[in-house]
Amino acid sequence: MSQLPDPLQGLFGMNRRRFIQYGALTVGSSILAACASKQQTTQPAASGTSELVKLTYGTNWFAQAEHGGFYQAVATGIYRDHGLDVTIKMGGPQVNGTQLLMGGAIDFFMGYPTAAIKAVQEGIPKVTVAAIFQKDPQVLLAHPESGAKSLADLKGKPIFVSSESSITFWPFLKAKFGYTDDQKRPYNFNPAPFLADKSSAQQGYLSSEPLAIQKQGGFDPLVFLLADSGYDPYSTTIECKQELVEQKPDIVQRFVDASIKGWYSYLEGDPAPANELIKKDNPEMTDEQIKYGIDKMKEYGIVISGDAEAKGIGAMTDQRWKSFFDTMAGEGIFDRNLDYRKAYTLQFVNKGPDAYKS
Repeated sequence: MSQLPDPLQGLFGMNRRRFIQYGALTVGSSILAACASKQQTTQPAASGTSELVKLTYGTNWFAQAEHGGFYQAVATGIYRDHGLDVTIKMGGPQVNGTQLLMGGAIDFFMGYPTAAIKAVQEGIPKVTVAAIFQKDPQVLLAHPESGAKSLADLKGKPIFVSSESSITFWPFLKAKFGYTDDQKRPYNFNPAPFLADKSSAQQGYLSSEPLAIQKQGGFDPLVFLLADSGYDPYSTTIECKQELVEQKPDIVQRFVDASIKGWYSYLEGDPAPANELIKKDNPEMTDEQIKYGIDKMKEYGIVISGDAEAKGIGAMTDQRWKSFFDTMAGEGIFDRNLDYRKAYTLQFVNKGPDAYKS
């Protein structure tokens, strides 16, 4: 089974197999550089870089289809057309994206709303400037024999979930469907316990675990995308320092615009250029997994749905941020008085699809 991206890695410096409390950002630049140097990177061709603004975008995990639009913008010259020389620095289990961002080792990072709001709470001056995924790809999987028709039908069933679910999707499931903590079973990213218990359910990532279950279990699991039942955080966001937004908004705008154009090209055009770079950065990634990831992003409207249909890829709204914050604050994850609006800005998005397809 392929390694999976961790939406909280940017704040907590962990993978989806391990959750640790976020600590102080007192990390020296040499350590930051050492962490960064261990990751493979994708860079544009060297010619003509003297007139381009050099930027580095850090992803939250190993290269995959879910990062495809950024790789497409490199591979097809979209970033260069916007005056940018962009390097993609692939993430991994040992990389703390927020530390790299605040330490200056990267200029933009692939974030997640929970981590962004947590950063406000911790006084970390970073801000979300675009949301590439309108839907979080988080799913619950169930056996066909369970007869489950919706997430509501899994109430009372044993569910294998990781420890970090307690501050991401589990509070939503408790609030909306009445799930209780005694349903939780420890999930160590091994499907064997789920496969052995036909009454159970398991967490997963839309583009990974269902395929793994098909291969290892020999059946198609029932797939319930949490986003289609009201779990509404954005995902695969673009974060940067507040300082960059204030001092160089033109650079932020160009990076956001070019990234969005890369995503339209990847999903609506020929994704082959990006896929080659993805496999170069992550040799373990297969063509089958990439195709599966692209197909699922399209089928479920992960990137283009909701507000993105009218406002363009990357769209965000105050209402969506408030809805997510209210749900999490209601379950005690955040203080209700926290000014969560500092976590994001709408300054660089919502221009409409035509603005990015020209």
